[in-house]
Amino acid sequence: MRGGESLAEALEACLADWSQRTGINVEVWALPATDVPSRIAQGVLAAMKEALANVETHSGADTVSIAVTVGKGGLRMTVSDHGQGFATAKSGRGMARMRAAFAEIGGTLSVNSVRDEGTTVTGVVPRRG
Repeated sequence: MRGGESLAEALEACLADWSQRTGINVEVWALPATDVPSRIAQGVLAAMKEALANVETHSGADTVSIAVTVGKGGLRMTVSDHGQGFATAKSGRGMARMRAAFAEIGGTLSVNSVRDEGTTVTGVVPRRG
């Protein structure tokens, strides 16, 4: 993230660049309306980039749907595609990097994938006291 750039602005730029480079459509369902601490924004952006790399490399999807919201309970990131899916037991280094990025900012990451139906990655960072 560049100095002074909000998470929403950084995500918009990242998604536009990625879509243009890969030819994969991006549906943006939601981006955060409020700012988040820089450390959290950087972790979310790192996990988003990894999720997009996985979509590009493994899913075969032509569209990916994105939502990043901030509410009373904290921050939630969702990346969903309707690609080929995979056996979650076989998740590799990309999933490990996404989980680590969320763990570093006090969050958790879950992956739901169904063969021939797609994958949804959800990261949550609870609001702290």
